[in-house]
Amino acid sequence: MTKQKTIAKPISFSGMGLHAGLKVNASIYPGENNSGIVFQRIDLDDQPIVKAQVELVSDTSRSTVLEKNGVKISTIEHVLAALSGMDIDNVLIKLDGPEMPILDGSAGPYVDAIQKAGLLEQSAEREYFEIKEPIVFKNEENGIEIMALPSDGFSVSVMIDYNSVVIGNQFASLNNMEEFAGEIAPSRTFVFFRELELLWKNNLIKGGSLDNAIVVLDREVSQEELDRIADLFNKPRVQVRPQGILSNTKLQFSNEPARHKLLDLIGDMTLIGTRLKGKIIATRPGHWANVTFAKQVKDYIKKQNSQNIAPVLDPAKPPVLDINDIMGLLPHRSPFLMIDRILEMSDTTIIGQKNVTMNEPFFVGHFPQEPVMPGVMIVEALAQCGGILVLGGVEDPKQYSTYFLKIDNVKFKKKVVPGDTIIFKLELVDPIRRGIAKMKGKAFVAGQVVAEGEMMAQIVLNK
Repeated sequence: MTKQKTIAKPISFSGMGLHAGLKVNASIYPGENNSGIVFQRIDLDDQPIVKAQVELVSDTSRSTVLEKNGVKISTIEHVLAALSGMDIDNVLIKLDGPEMPILDGSAGPYVDAIQKAGLLEQSAEREYFEIKEPIVFKNEENGIEIMALPSDGFSVSVMIDYNSVVIGNQFASLNNMEEFAGEIAPSRTFVFFRELELLWKNNLIKGGSLDNAIVVLDREVSQEELDRIADLFNKPRVQVRPQGILSNTKLQFSNEPARHKLLDLIGDMTLIGTRLKGKIIATRPGHWANVTFAKQVKDYIKKQNSQNIAPVLDPAKPPVLDINDIMGLLPHRSPFLMIDRILEMSDTTIIGQKNVTMNEPFFVGHFPQEPVMPGVMIVEALAQCGGILVLGGVEDPKQYSTYFLKIDNVKFKKKVVPGDTIIFKLELVDPIRRGIAKMKGKAFVAGQVVAEGEMMAQIVLNK
């Protein structure tokens, strides 16, 4: 198991906020086990705390903004990306303004300071969520798609297309988070020249400059217009570079805009609050799409985690089906009838029970010196429980049998031994169609998952 981490000592930053244009001081302190990433507005009465949670995102128009009880923390994506990229779980970030300082427009300064401060391994174990099936967000109108796919590790790939002759189509990827500091963190935010005046009139990017953003010209602009915009922002006048990037700004990577979008995506995904094992592929991502996808993933995680909550066994509660009822539905008999009782059953869910005793015949040879219930028998018990669920929706179920066509993604977590009581919980993944049922099942002992798997069964009329 991987342990949680925090920074070894506090680090501090001072700089302009990108949108408000106010000077901000921010300090990052080591956090307690399981505290996560927490922001604190020390410039306000009571010094309110806002946790880095995707549910608290209130705005994504030009940056990611957290808000709780009217207290806002803006432009958080770069520091969040730096913390995730540097493998940090728990910190307290104190700031005396409404947004994090933009610094040079990247996550680089945060990463540099974290590397100098060092990391501290903590006692709590880090939780990971493993993506087992595709999670997809699409916005066809804007050509946006973000998906999470199963993978042994964590990786991110991003493709951007702004119909710009300067930027063009760009691709960036990160296959190992250890490469974040050198390959992604230095990538700066960017803005198109045509957007500047509109953003200014909407009271945004007041702290923007060529020191913290790449300004892209993808159309011909006169020097007079350049000078007018420079005067509007009260910034030094500049020249156009041949490739369409304003002068005194040099790209650090040929695909720096795509790398920065990857950086933003990592920062916004940090708001899920759980490390992922999966491959993230994004086409034309942005803060709105990132946050919407992050909410979708978090909802999916909550749903999956709820399935890991063991049903409560109440010995005094009469079963829905006792052993005689079960034998009226299933053709199995001793020594191959693996279900003792059905505790609950609905159209889509079933909960069953098996009491494991030393009298089970398989313990004679598995194993004489250390009796362990064979995994295949646990799967068989799950399958029998699923068979009862499927037959429960059929008229005159005694005329039918269930035959399992496929069993996938079976995992065994703990041993099952004599004296254990196994609680089985199965749910239909989809409605039964053409006699085919798809189910997910878990087996619990003492509140912990001991086995899980996915099954497909066919309902067949007996001859």
